[in-house]
Amino acid sequence: MHAAMITGVSRGLGEALAVELLVRGWNVLGVGRKSGARLAGERYRFVDLDLTQVGKIDATLSAPLADIRSSRPSSVVCINNAAVAGPIGVGGRLSARDIAASFEVNLAAPAAIANVFCRVFADGVEDRRIINVSSGAAQTVLPGSAMYCAAKAGLEMLTRALAAEQGAKGVRVITLRPGILDTDMQAFMRSQAEDVLPTAGLFKGFHERRQLVAPNVAATKIVEKIVLARVEQGRTYSYADL
Repeated sequence: MHAAMITGVSRGLGEALAVELLVRGWNVLGVGRKSGARLAGERYRFVDLDLTQVGKIDATLSAPLADIRSSRPSSVVCINNAAVAGPIGVGGRLSARDIAASFEVNLAAPAAIANVFCRVFADGVEDRRIINVSSGAAQTVLPGSAMYCAAKAGLEMLTRALAAEQGAKGVRVITLRPGILDTDMQAFMRSQAEDVLPTAGLFKGFHERRQLVAPNVAATKIVEKIVLARVEQGRTYSYADL
C-alpha cells in the first residue's frame, strides 16, 4: 500500500495530484478548508484544517498520520501544496494581519506539517518523502508579491535544512517548482491592476501566449518524476526536470 498526504486539495494542482494518485491505487489524505469536487471513495480521507491556525496542526494531523503508519505503507509522501497569493500590493500598503496570514499558510504551516510528518514517520517505512511546492518567485523578485516571494524562499531553505538533518537514510525532503500552471492563483494575479501589482503584465503575458500548463498534465509528470522516481535529497526540481 502507498499513501500520500496533500494540502490544498480543493482545486488546482492539489486536487489534480490527489486524483492522479487515487487513480494509481494510492490512499490519499487531503488537508485544507475544503475538499475537491472530484475527490471521493474509500481510499480518500479529508481533514478540515485552516492552515492559518498553525497551532492546531499537531493535534489535528498526528492521529490521521498515525493511522497511515499503522497500515504499514511501503511508501508515504507528504506534499505541502497549499498556498495563498496575497497580500498583493507594494510595501506600505499592506496590513500586518494579511502579512501574518501569508506566512502562516505559505511557510509556517508547511514547516509544522513537515515536523509532525518527520516525527510520525521517523522510521519503519523505507520510502518516506516530503515535497514542498515552491515557485520561481523564490528567486525572482516580483514587486507587489513580496510576502509570497519571501515565504517561498524560506520554504526552499526549510527543505535544505530538513534534508541536511535527515541525511541519506532519513525522510527525503525536496522542493518542487511546478511551473506556470493554469490555476485560480494565476487568474487572480493577472486580474490585478498594475498600480497594485506592478508585475500583473507578466501574468497576463503568460495567459496570452498560452504558456499555462493544465494542472492534470503537471500532476501526471510530478507523480512519475517526483513521487515515484528516485529523487536527490534536498534538491530543488523545476518543471523542466519533469
